[in-house]
Amino acid sequence: MKPSIIRTDFRLPFPTGRSDHSGLIRSDAGPPSVSVRGGATSPAPPPPKLRAVKTAEKPPICTADEIHYVPVSNSDWKLALWRYTPPPDAPRRNRPLLLLSGVGTNAVGYDLDPESSFARHMSGQGFDTWVVEFRGAGLSAERVYSEEAVRALSGTSNGAGQYSSLVSLLRGLSKRILNLMERQSSVPPPFIDLQERISSSLEDFEKQLDVIVKYDWDFDHYLEEDVPAVMEYVRTHCKSKDHKLLAVGHSMGGILLYAMLSRCASEGKDTGLASVATLGSSLDYTSSRSSLKTLLPLADPAQALNVPVIPIGALIAAAHPFVSRPPYFLSCLNAQITAQDMIPELLEKLVMKNFGTVPAKLLLQLTSAFREGGLCDRSGTFFYKDYIGKTNVPVLAVAGDQDLICPPEAVYETAKLIPEHLLTFKVFGEPGGPHYAHYDLVGGLMAADQVYPCIIDFLCRHDMV
Repeated sequence: MKPSIIRTDFRLPFPTGRSDHSGLIRSDAGPPSVSVRGGATSPAPPPPKLRAVKTAEKPPICTADEIHYVPVSNSDWKLALWRYTPPPDAPRRNRPLLLLSGVGTNAVGYDLDPESSFARHMSGQGFDTWVVEFRGAGLSAERVYSEEAVRALSGTSNGAGQYSSLVSLLRGLSKRILNLMERQSSVPPPFIDLQERISSSLEDFEKQLDVIVKYDWDFDHYLEEDVPAVMEYVRTHCKSKDHKLLAVGHSMGGILLYAMLSRCASEGKDTGLASVATLGSSLDYTSSRSSLKTLLPLADPAQALNVPVIPIGALIAAAHPFVSRPPYFLSCLNAQITAQDMIPELLEKLVMKNFGTVPAKLLLQLTSAFREGGLCDRSGTFFYKDYIGKTNVPVLAVAGDQDLICPPEAVYETAKLIPEHLLTFKVFGEPGGPHYAHYDLVGGLMAADQVYPCIIDFLCRHDMV
């Protein structure tokens, strides 16, 4: 039996199997009408052992219906969960939906605006929708620090010196980034001005260092600690009939879902997932022309300079004026995000509010996805793609035709390993437009009309209990 390959006229440099079958999902289809058995149960409070917190008052940045905080075992971290509850007249679904975002990003990308909100759209379709912010991201970062930890860091005799040293290291790394950009840019931007903006952003970043206590984690911490904690909380809180969840992951969020399927398959464990959809994700980028490969030369300097954290948000914010304003020296960077002339105000909100600081250790582990064998664990002995073919969970793998970060061939490199009867593979984009870059799959102008119905139809087909 062939996988469900759902295509536009976009030509892929690899075999795609049948493009038409009884389960075809059309990119121009409207919201599906799907009948599901059973209904949602009233949410129950979490058991005492979880010690999770649901707060009545939400921070202004949180546009969800509820905000929950979930502790991670054996750590000081409390992860923020943004919850979007379905309206009374929405279709009734059997399982909650968990959304996972990309590296260094928070929940804002899933709920950028009432008219551009994947999370709100999914709740409107009846899914009890939860967006997780991993450790160090968004509101999770604001809730993690104990007074004792802050006092311990502030009380170190050479604390100020450590901060200045760190910022100096980051300035050195930023210069390497600028040199790399200068070599790759056809129109050299005013790098002195850009360097000044980055320096100013790093000074602001330095003021926050007294609350950056434990930015010392990698991809496996997310996989082994954060994801299980939030899944257990959502599963217990929502009480789905079979205790399973639906999940959608964008970028690194999808990589985490793939890694979880692989790890569970290797250990013969149940994933607790009824189905997963990945958007612009892969375990192996070696065969693709991903734009991220241009940043690989920075991995060795970051490691050699012993830079512990990378302030992605500060660096992107510093570069944004050169992307969005005349004379548009860095406008080419927009293509990394969108191919659909995104509303300028929304693009600015995404750039300024969605990115944060990440540990260099996390980025260094993710670079293994660009080497032979694909992404591996921190020990370098377990390659996640080796067991993805043994999963028993249905997968929808979505790619954008103009995704420069995770091109269609990279998405397919992982998708082709999934058992054929469990795989649905879809590339969005038409020769005459619209086109889909990396973020367009989540919040592009045409996503609600084309991408969301595809995901909804897939999830509904696997929401039977």
